[in-house]
Amino acid sequence: MGISVWQILIIAVVVVLLFGRGKISDLMGDVAKGIKSFKKGMAEDDTPAPKTINHQTSETVSAEKAEDQSKVG
Repeated sequence: MGISVWQILIIAVVVVLLFGRGKISDLMGDVAKGIKSFKKGMAEDDTPAPKTINHQTSETVSAEKAEDQSKVG
């Protein structure tokens, strides 16, 4: 009691008659664009954002400033 080839062909003909070839190809093009956009979004999420963590303490920063001032003057 499965679907036969004739039933699939009749359904395909009805779909083409209702929507036309142009609309179906436009729809498939939109689906492809959506898939590409989804893949691009997933690829962008996989790349980690660059982290700039400053581990210097206030004492290290003060010592570096003092060294820079001694070199200048």
